[in-house]
Amino acid sequence: MLQFARLINLLIMSKKQLISTSLMVLPVILFGISLTLGRYPISPVDILKVLISPLNPEVAADIPEVAQQLILRVRLPRILAALLIGASFGGTGAALQAIFKNPLVDSNILGVTSGAGFGAALAILLMGNTWQVQLSAFIFGLSAVTMAFIGGRLYQSTPLLVLTLMGILVGSLFSSLTALLKYVADPLDSLPAITFWLLGGLTSITWGRLIPLTIVTLTGITFLWLSRWRLNILSLGDEEASTLGMDPLRSKLWIIFVTTLLTATAVSASGVIGWVGLVIPHAGRLIVGPDHKYLLPVSISMGAAFLILIDDVARVLLPGEIPLGILTGLVGVPILILLLRRNRTGW
Repeated sequence: MLQFARLINLLIMSKKQLISTSLMVLPVILFGISLTLGRYPISPVDILKVLISPLNPEVAADIPEVAQQLILRVRLPRILAALLIGASFGGTGAALQAIFKNPLVDSNILGVTSGAGFGAALAILLMGNTWQVQLSAFIFGLSAVTMAFIGGRLYQSTPLLVLTLMGILVGSLFSSLTALLKYVADPLDSLPAITFWLLGGLTSITWGRLIPLTIVTLTGITFLWLSRWRLNILSLGDEEASTLGMDPLRSKLWIIFVTTLLTATAVSASGVIGWVGLVIPHAGRLIVGPDHKYLLPVSISMGAAFLILIDDVARVLLPGEIPLGILTGLVGVPILILLLRRNRTGW
């Protein structure tokens, strides 16, 4: 009987491993397909030649220069950014839902998105340079979480709950400040720029802006990957974690710091894109269960695939590009409702 139970357990683990591996391949497939999509059609063979051309320029000699520049300077960095940002949101959502033990938590809960939005709006209003907008969004995103953390330290009881409440308060504060900036902004110049940035998009992504995004995202995701066993323990509760020899508060603060850094970096590059960190972990939990050994990599892979797909729709659905924040809301809400209906017993 014991051997039969072990056999069943091995089959279940093998199935989860197979699903996880399959889902990790999905972003790579969508990445290749996305390079062919757009107003300027390019065949897969020509794309492959262009990708090889930096090593051997003669391979792409018969391909028009406009096609080469479109692939190397526009589509490739943009799709890579969508992959990195989607992976970042998916991973941070799964990690935060584990440590807060709340299925409605994502990276917005600590005020980082509102802080980054205010920072970007302030830079657009005062300076307008793209790299200054991204730097200001990053700084104010981290500042919002710092304010929430300092406010949470004023109360000794239930520090994680107080930190969540402070994050909501700080987020509301920065949202009000952003509304004030929009009120005083020039309606013919600064106001449209602020509005479109807050709607989210990847139109301004270049190789120069992709480098810091890649470094921070890969570092943060690696940390979360190595901490996935801690997430399993932390999701059981503080008492169980302490019994197993873990310092739950210290571990949670490290995870919050890393997820904040990932979110602030992503938001500073893409603007405000919601629902990815909330919807994707629910879908991953429904597919592979709550074990973060499988859930975290699946959430990262599905987040990357989801945002690549949404970006493709934004580029090709209408003559004008649709902001990603609008599409993720229109798609994310119905998906979350369906997922919650399927998973009636709880998260």
